[in-house]
Amino acid sequence: QVQLVESGGGLVQPGGSLRLSCAASGSIRSIYAMRWYRQAPGKQRELVAAISTGGSTNYADSAKGRFTISRDNAKNTVNLQMNSLKPEDTAVYYCNADLSPTGSMGAQNYWGQGTQVTVSS
Repeated sequence: QVQLVESGGGLVQPGGSLRLSCAASGSIRSIYAMRWYRQAPGKQRELVAAISTGGSTNYADSAKGRFTISRDNAKNTVNLQMNSLKPEDTAVYYCNADLSPTGSMGAQNYWGQGTQVTVSS
């Protein structure tokens, strides 16, 4: 069974940094795009950053210049380095990936369970 498991969330002061990690486990044939979303209380889930298999990236305007997404294809992981954090970055952060389980030819979309990031003094 394929799972995405996030780690690295927590409480940080404004201006601080956090690094989120997400590991895909299970019987996986291929992983395509990997993404980080976030959802703040009372708001819709929004895309923060995405990275293709080849390493092309794109970011939400709110993340540009502060966040960096990266991936390790050999380890089936994706990371989000978050610097200069602001209180408005407070949210549950979710890992998301398009991948093909072993034995499947088609790609399916998977979500992690989420990790809380709180930016507060």
